Amino acid sequence: PTPEAVLASGKARVYLQGGIHAGEIAGKEALLMLIREMAEGRHAQWMDSLVLLVAPLYNADGNERINLLNRRRQNGPVGGMGQRANAMGLDLNRDQMKLDAPESRALVGLYSAFDPHLSVDLHTTNGTRHAYHLTYAPPLNPNTPEEIDSFLRTEWLPAVTRGVKEEHGWDLYYFGDVRRPRGADEEGWYTFDPRGRYVSNYIGLRNRFGILGEAFAYATFHDRVFVSKWFTEEILNFAHSHAQEIQARAAVADARSVVGDRLALKATFQASERPVTILLGEVEEERNPYSGQIMLRRTATRRPTEMYEYGAFSPTESEVVPAVYLIPRGQRDILDRIGGHGILLDTLSQPLTLDSQEFVVDSVVTSTREYEGHLGQEVFGSYRPATREYEAGTVVLAMNQPLARVAFALMEPRSDDGFVAWGFFGDQLEAGEIYPVTRAFPESVAGFSIRLPEDPR
Repeated sequence: PTPEAVLASGKARVYLQGGIHAGEIAGKEALLMLIREMAEGRHAQWMDSLVLLVAPLYNADGNERINLLNRRRQNGPVGGMGQRANAMGLDLNRDQMKLDAPESRALVGLYSAFDPHLSVDLHTTNGTRHAYHLTYAPPLNPNTPEEIDSFLRTEWLPAVTRGVKEEHGWDLYYFGDVRRPRGADEEGWYTFDPRGRYVSNYIGLRNRFGILGEAFAYATFHDRVFVSKWFTEEILNFAHSHAQEIQARAAVADARSVVGDRLALKATFQASERPVTILLGEVEEERNPYSGQIMLRRTATRRPTEMYEYGAFSPTESEVVPAVYLIPRGQRDILDRIGGHGILLDTLSQPLTLDSQEFVVDSVVTSTREYEGHLGQEVFGSYRPATREYEAGTVVLAMNQPLARVAFALMEPRSDDGFVAWGFFGDQLEAGEIYPVTRAFPESVAGFSIRLPEDPR
């Protein structure tokens, strides 16, 4: 089971993950059950077309910090559960872009080495009191390739929903909460966030299929485990029977250059064309026998309610993708994190003069409150043309590579989840100064040979 052997198998590769938030642990148990069943010879048909990589417990340190008071309203496990963050206090499901945690570096290293076509991330949600046993989401970033997004939304996830309903009688639907944002006329069914810091969104930016599963916190722990298991089984049944198409769609997304395309920097909720029916529910109180705290248990109540769904995002700000970004070699921390993603880089062996674009800073807003170990920033300004001489050793990030969508989100100064947004440039950004990273377009680099290292994919 080396990366080389797995890649050479010709089979579709699937990564299954539980326990990224160690208080949401039903997925861990569900994946362990699946592994045991496979060891007993069940589900053997999957192995005809799939290679499975399974991490039942991703946040191991958080899992060991068991406390009876963690997620008190959740319906079990009554003996306590782990914490949301890892031992560093970092939320691992906010770390996929900045890669602060060693777990995140290891996970992205797995993506680069084994290149799974599909990644499934199992959680538990304790939001709106609805009647679904589990809700799910595809990658939500609007820069996700269309061949990935459309296949998940029109075929794969509907098939999973039907399969669980037909086999077990339980309802699944797209993740959401009933909300009425400020200024909205009425309540709607709102999904979460499109940024790449979330695992399932990040997978879409890598041109791969990502599925988030959220078991309902107020279903019993038993029911959460089983719905997570059945959800995963139906995902794998579909992957097994559509393995070639899954691989083909990923290959098409990899092969298509985004240079010259206009991609989103920021996005907002997009309303459904017409209202949809959401199954709302109710809960009742019961007492945890060990902690004495009140837990909530879902009832069989189902209240079909019409509302608009806000389950996708549309751009509010965008930029055209350049041919290259040029990064000063002194930006070692940034370069280390870019390399951690598996993004391919080149280095100028001799000075080079290029017609470029540089971003002139008008103003910077720096957060006064730390989030995930960082003081975030938003920079305002605009690009202007500039002919610049780049010294030998300048790092070139060419955008004619499969991970260009990730690179674009990291490098653009106005990106809502890039290095600037996370505050990595700190006091380098001041009014009147130039953003350290410049860019150039195809006409400027037409005669410039960029030597990309071999892509392991």
